[in-house]
Amino acid sequence: MQKFESFREMQPEVAEWRRHLHQHPELDYRLHNTASFVAEKLASFGINHIETGIAETGVVALIQGEGGDGPTIGLRADMDALPIAEASNKPWSSRAPGKMHACGHDGHTAMLLGAAKHLAKTRNFKGTVALIFQPAEEDGRGGQKMVQEGMMDRFGISQVFGMHNSPGLDVGKFAIVDGPLLAALDEFDITIRGRGGHAAIPHLTIDPVVIGAQIILGLQTLVSRYTDPTESLVISITKLSAAQAYNIIPDTVELSGTVRTLLPSIRDFAEHQIFASARGIAQGFGADVELKYRRLEPMTINHTEETDLAVAAARNLVGKGAVNDKVKPLMGSEDFAYMLEARPGAMIWLGNGPTATVHNSAYDFNDEALPYGIGYWVSLVETTLAA
Repeated sequence: MQKFESFREMQPEVAEWRRHLHQHPELDYRLHNTASFVAEKLASFGINHIETGIAETGVVALIQGEGGDGPTIGLRADMDALPIAEASNKPWSSRAPGKMHACGHDGHTAMLLGAAKHLAKTRNFKGTVALIFQPAEEDGRGGQKMVQEGMMDRFGISQVFGMHNSPGLDVGKFAIVDGPLLAALDEFDITIRGRGGHAAIPHLTIDPVVIGAQIILGLQTLVSRYTDPTESLVISITKLSAAQAYNIIPDTVELSGTVRTLLPSIRDFAEHQIFASARGIAQGFGADVELKYRRLEPMTINHTEETDLAVAAARNLVGKGAVNDKVKPLMGSEDFAYMLEARPGAMIWLGNGPTATVHNSAYDFNDEALPYGIGYWVSLVETTLAA
């Protein structure tokens, strides 16, 4: 097993990096200070091959092992924050109003930097490690853009691995599954076109607000009555735009929402039936609808061989009992999915303890998890690229 104490000794320094990043969050592709911080740290570790400006503000660095020739594997961390006002009340809370690291990307970045420092010193592996620091995960496009710009071929990456913290999972534990880990994500907008008028004479209107309410309820039957209960589908209406006055029935109403699925057939069904159901309900009231449907992130699907490598690396660090290799998929989404479409790989959950959930204003990455994340990356490299 990996000697965990060496990673524990790194915790104070890596926690300082993490808290610095937490205090200075940046959004989407606008990660200029974050990317500069990452590149400077990597250079200070003696890493000579550092490339910046990938997918605007992404960073990729290469560490060559001393065990001889071998493949190149990618380790990915996301760097961007969220447009949320922080309420954690930590001494290192965000100094940027309306922005915070509410998903732990500060911890992800710091852990990969910690692993980079260790690997650059020991180089106890053959082949090459590509350290991937990605922008715009929350935007859902950063991972795709890095792939589209040819990152995998450019750096000769043959396998790629990701890690994400998991509130509710005990610190020191890991969770993973072979196959689907996270759902595909789609967005849609429905415009309902009726006939507006005065709120006092609704019988002279075709009220798109009432029709919209019927559509919201009707779409839920696609989940409860038209989908096999064992085949996951989540349809959520998250935005509704109507009139801006109390006494006006508007001509149009706009509904927007998301769709999350774990099977391509259910994804196809949802795209087709959302429009068919909304149109049928609207036409029954004398109105019509327009649908705009956008497929965003694909399913995050772990590959079998790489999942086995991830499990072995985690168990080498914390023991068999601390690694759940049959965790249930979640209906959230991750743009690491694009990297897993481009190359075989796997993403693993890292325990963050009993903290607030991600995307919550009270969330903060648990610094006690840092040595476990660093140790996992090192163990994965030395397991996959055994010298």
